[in-house]
Amino acid sequence: MLDAAEQLLLEEGYAAVTSRRVGARAGLKPQLVHYYFRTMDDLFLEVFRRRADENLAHFERTVAADNSLRTLWRLNADPRGAAFMTEFVALANHRKSIRTEIARYAERSRAAQLRALTAALEAGGIAPEQFPPIAVLLLMTGLTQVLSLERVLGVTAGHDATAEFVQSVIDRLEP
Repeated sequence: MLDAAEQLLLEEGYAAVTSRRVGARAGLKPQLVHYYFRTMDDLFLEVFRRRADENLAHFERTVAADNSLRTLWRLNADPRGAAFMTEFVALANHRKSIRTEIARYAERSRAAQLRALTAALEAGGIAPEQFPPIAVLLLMTGLTQVLSLERVLGVTAGHDATAEFVQSVIDRLEP
């Protein structure tokens, strides 16, 4: 059911995710969706948590193997989650429980990224006064989110030049 709901969400948007459509996609009766998930919000939350937990675990494994600025940029710039998050942010505008869960995940994710970024900057001999880790993190994540969102919309003007600029800064900081 979770796979079916996620596929519908990505293919047709959150409005297409109904118990009837999820049941049909999963080859089950729609009543079973409500048997396992009391409300559609419960289903959405479980779909989000599953993906969020996978993403956070992937981040932690990757950073444990290579905690560099390059790795942090690459992880943040990965466009695969953009459509997923776009749908959930849109859904969050209408459903407080979804908004609360996204915020909870964002805080967990930001804390993990801040620890990794702080360690990467320290390893490179970069003083926090020179490049405040939280400011660098917000610039990095904010920029990658804008690039991903625009890519989903089909807007790419300036993306290559921006990515090249960021790579050149990383090259100077982390030769």
